[in-house]
Parts: sequence; structure tokens; C-alpha cells
Amino acid sequence: MSARLEHANVTVADPDQTAQMLCDVFGWRVRWSGPSLLGGQTVHVGSDDGYLAVFASDHPTAFGRQRLNHLGIQVDDLDAVEARVVAAGMTPHTHGDYEPGRRFYFDDTDGIEYEVVSYAE
Repeated sequence: MSARLEHANVTVADPDQTAQMLCDVFGWRVRWSGPSLLGGQTVHVGSDDGYLAVFASDHPTAFGRQRLNHLGIQVDDLDAVEARVVAAGMTPHTHGDYEPGRRFYFDDTDGIEYEVVSYAE
């Protein structure tokens, strides 16, 4: 099985400004930009191999001082990984089957949220 970090999601004051800075500094490009599922705006900026999601909420205090929203891990077999999450005593949630792939989330014992995504299915 192969797994790799696909993206990290961070909260910023101005996603467009941060994305432009990242493009300028690292030579990245904007891969996607639009409304986030939680309200607000998200910009995915990076390369073909991975990206940083920079996010701003419509509700600035919704996440308090939290800056890391979740870590995205890309896998080949989403169902097998979900079974391992359950076997480890964690509960998958927020399943989605939409472009560009299937996904689910889970929280680890430290409260860190992971998004597990597969584009293979």
C-alpha cells in the first residue's frame, strides 16, 4: 500500500493574498479556488504532486486560534484504510464522493483531524 501527504489545510486572514505569496516564493500555482464547505473561501496552491489549502472562514472566531485544520493523506484503497481506522478504535466521519475523488475524515487520539482521499476509484 502506498500513502502520501496530499495536502495540509491552514487558516489565514486572506487566502488570495497568501496564495499569491506562496506562488511568488515557491513557484507554485493556484490549483483551485472557491467556497469552502464550512463557509468562507479556500485556495489550493501547490504543484501537481501536492498542495497547501489556505482557508478563511466567514466566521473569524469559529476556529479560535487554530491554524491547522486537517492533514490530507492520499491513498490507493480508501476502503482498506477506513477499515484500519476503525480497527484502531477511531471513527470515520464526513464521507464524501465528489470530484475529484472519494474521501472521509477521522480524528486521532490527540484531536488532529485527517482527511483520507482516493482518486483511484
